[in-house]
Amino acid sequence: MSFDLFPAVDLRGGRCVQLVGGVPGSEVVSLDDPLAQAVRWVEMGTRVLHIIDLDGAIQGVRINGPILQEIVETLDLFVQVGGGIRTREDAELLLDLGVDRVILGTAALARPEMVTELAADFGSERVMVALDVRRGKVTTEGWQRDLEKGAIELGLLFQEKGAGSILFTNIDTEGQLRGIDPEPTRRLVSTVEIPVVAAGGVSTVEDVLVLRDAGAAGAVVGTAIYTGKLDFKKALSALRA
Repeated sequence: MSFDLFPAVDLRGGRCVQLVGGVPGSEVVSLDDPLAQAVRWVEMGTRVLHIIDLDGAIQGVRINGPILQEIVETLDLFVQVGGGIRTREDAELLLDLGVDRVILGTAALARPEMVTELAADFGSERVMVALDVRRGKVTTEGWQRDLEKGAIELGLLFQEKGAGSILFTNIDTEGQLRGIDPEPTRRLVSTVEIPVVAAGGVSTVEDVLVLRDAGAAGAVVGTAIYTGKLDFKKALSALRA
């Protein structure tokens, strides 16, 4: 099975940022020109890109739409996008724009049938559901509210609803550069039959290889590649070895 390493370009206030635990104001990285940052990863060899509109996720307003459009139209990449996709119309707009895969979080949890509808119209491979977990519980509304259900229960539900993949984020390790806990990812991968992309705390080449060996279909890397803790080119080379 192939494994994709997704460099993250998180958008907030027109900038490329990385937050600790998704908390606004906790930026450890804040850079001008998100397109230039995306180009940087392309030049290092990526063929995929992970974009999250943090303003959309937190405020429900897509103020970073023009930047997102510029990245999608400029670069020939597989691009997955999430953050604030609240309605079917919003998802359709992004897919029609040329985004390869939309990531549904709060909207999917509130209305699971939306996953089924989009998968039927656009193909399940273009619909990913985000399961963001803090202390074992899935969160919603930009990580601001915890649910009583865990990732395995909801992973099985969305697999049944037609999702083509799952983005599994461990909030407890997100943005902290302390490494990963692979066990939750391993348990989810062993339970569902659709691909799982892992995120949260990936900070070394070893972390990347551990997630691959755990059966994940990919991993998202953010803070570590911006701060230099993880050499992105070296990680890509290790995956090809």
